Amino acid sequence: MTNIALFGAGGKMGCRLSANLKSSRFNVRRVEVSEFGRKRLKDELGLDCVDEGTALDGVDAVILAVPDVAIGKVAATIAPKLKPGTMVIVLDAAAPFAGHLPARSDLTYFVTHPCHPPIFNDETEISAKRDYFGGTAARQHIVSALMQGPESAFALGEEIARTIYAPVMRSHRVTVDQMALLEPGLSETVVASLLDIMREAMDEVVARGVPKEAARDFLLGHLNILAAVTFKEIEGAFSDACNKAIVFGKPTLMRDDWKRVFEPAEIAASIKRIT
Repeated sequence: MTNIALFGAGGKMGCRLSANLKSSRFNVRRVEVSEFGRKRLKDELGLDCVDEGTALDGVDAVILAVPDVAIGKVAATIAPKLKPGTMVIVLDAAAPFAGHLPARSDLTYFVTHPCHPPIFNDETEISAKRDYFGGTAARQHIVSALMQGPESAFALGEEIARTIYAPVMRSHRVTVDQMALLEPGLSETVVASLLDIMREAMDEVVARGVPKEAARDFLLGHLNILAAVTFKEIEGAFSDACNKAIVFGKPTLMRDDWKRVFEPAEIAASIKRIT
């Protein structure tokens, strides 16, 4: 039996993990510092928490489902209590990339993050179609990195990752540096920023007289087909008019040097702000 200590078990992310681990092969010891989180675990999942000492006694893996800003502190607190070979699993690359994990070469550090359910999918159940975050009903892909530790440890880390993020389709192996390029670089700095601009653009045309529902329907419908063509989900091409609009629009909306957000120094600065 593999013993797992789940820290932050009653948090927003922790509850999803607790639910998926509940029926797994793992023996899970849940730790939650807030009374609200402990009550939520009990009321929603019928699960109890234990104290830190009990959770870490003979544990094989520790999952840190805590905010990025708390990972360094929590990891430093528990590290002296972990036996050599214990796996510490972090759910985001920010803190590991920033060097916030304790310098213990005899521990295994595993980092994993969900891709979240893709826009293009064949989900038919309404619960899955409405599961935008993943880890509940909708299938998703995941990325994982073995930051340090024996190569043989990757299989256990990936099994745990597939369990906590279930149901999982593809599992991609990357490095921590590559994961940092994906988030915050690709997903937040680029995609989230551009989506926020799209919403501002919708608000602007509404302010100029277009009915809000019409603007929203028009934007989201075009986003669907334009994304399908752009990312080769379907065979197709943009119209000449659309291509001309892109030629004008990109330099108007984007700086010439926007790809510098992926430079190591920029990624490090972004992660420093996060952590």
